[in-house]
Amino acid sequence: MSEIVIDRRRARGDASRRVVLERATDLASVEGLDGLTIGRLAEAAGMSKSSIATLFGGKEALQLAAVDAAAQIFRENVVEPARAHPRGVARLAVLLRRALDYSRTRVFTGGCFFAATAADMDSKPGPVGDAVRGWLRDWYGYLEAQVRYAAEAGEITADAATVRRIAFEVIALDNEANSRSLLTGDDAPYAIAATAMRERLLAVGAKAEDLEPLA
Repeated sequence: MSEIVIDRRRARGDASRRVVLERATDLASVEGLDGLTIGRLAEAAGMSKSSIATLFGGKEALQLAAVDAAAQIFRENVVEPARAHPRGVARLAVLLRRALDYSRTRVFTGGCFFAATAADMDSKPGPVGDAVRGWLRDWYGYLEAQVRYAAEAGEITADAATVRRIAFEVIALDNEANSRSLLTGDDAPYAIAATAMRERLLAVGAKAEDLEPLA
């Protein structure tokens, strides 16, 4: 009986943690990770500080948990759906479309969680900044790997330097669409970015049918 009680308590605690993290990630997307404190989250979530502290322990642990939760949400919305498509241009096109839609549909109120939090973490040392930078390196690297595979498979014509440049350019377009839309409240930047991404890939020999998600 005691084991059942403990399991139920653990399940309730896990459920509470997930609910609070949903609020935490959304809050951080608007106010940044520096603004994500036990007190601020308690206020936003309508909970006591002690309840939040019991779930996470302290500010840094809360911030790290928010980064992990946001990364999982991004994987579910962007990366995992794209993995159903072949590596290379086809997967790259889906990744780019899903990344644009993840921001456009406001999965987080502040648009892309990592674009928002990188702004106040990019020059700061410590575990939280390291977690954000590490995730961004992984995401940028994954996109570049799709471009590189496309070049190696003959889907596009690009040497190593061009592969890096294409990856840089499409990431820049995604970030600018996110930033411009948040600033203006307009969806048009996403369509502009998608068209520019498509044209860039067509210019190096990608097939139009593989770029349908960006059409």
